Amino acid sequence: MSEQKTVINTGNEEVDAALGKAKDFWDRFSKIIIYVSCAIILVVGGWWVYKNYVVLPKQDSANDALFQAESLFDKMTQQGFNKDSINIVLNGGTGVTSGVVKIINNYGSTPAGNRAKLIAGACYLHLKEYDKAIKYLNDFSTTDADQVQATVYSLLGDAYSEQNKSDDALSFYKKAASVNEKDDFISGEALYKAGRYAESIGKKDDAIETYKKLRDNYPKSAHAAEMDKYLARLGVLN
Repeated sequence: MSEQKTVINTGNEEVDAALGKAKDFWDRFSKIIIYVSCAIILVVGGWWVYKNYVVLPKQDSANDALFQAESLFDKMTQQGFNKDSINIVLNGGTGVTSGVVKIINNYGSTPAGNRAKLIAGACYLHLKEYDKAIKYLNDFSTTDADQVQATVYSLLGDAYSEQNKSDDALSFYKKAASVNEKDDFISGEALYKAGRYAESIGKKDDAIETYKKLRDNYPKSAHAAEMDKYLARLGVLN
């Protein structure tokens, strides 16, 4: 069967030809175009519905659920950690309806669920349950909040160091220092920790490199003035 061309007569040959081609295209592909357009509308509309009627309410619920546990955890960071309070933060108890473990299970994909993973990792680190600490800290989704991200990497370094996994520990301490290299406080503290750890495990070259970087690149940091002393201890006098 030969293909039929659409003939349109407006009195202008170029316009007639263009309109004819456009109509032929529409006749041949109209179903596909309609299907694709409908699919896009459904996807966009579905995402809008999902976002406004599922995601946002779930985030609100997650924030409400986390409030008590997060408040107790914040108090511990200021007043000191103890085993009873840590267990309440993790599993719920007096003053805390939902512990962070339950919140992670129910709302792990939300921002509140992500904060709960950091809290859980820190709590398990204090309980010396290092595998659990590493699990939750590794599950933490990266964030643009530099101090939070540097803290996560630093805690992972602590957990791996406690397991005597020195390469992993040193790697995470250095990652903490690299989160925002323009921030004297974050990078300075992380480099100090990385250098001291490298020195403690006998990685002299890593320690020297880190101490020099801290001294030369972050002169305003709290530990910069000490670096010549530490370097001299390792035989570096300049």
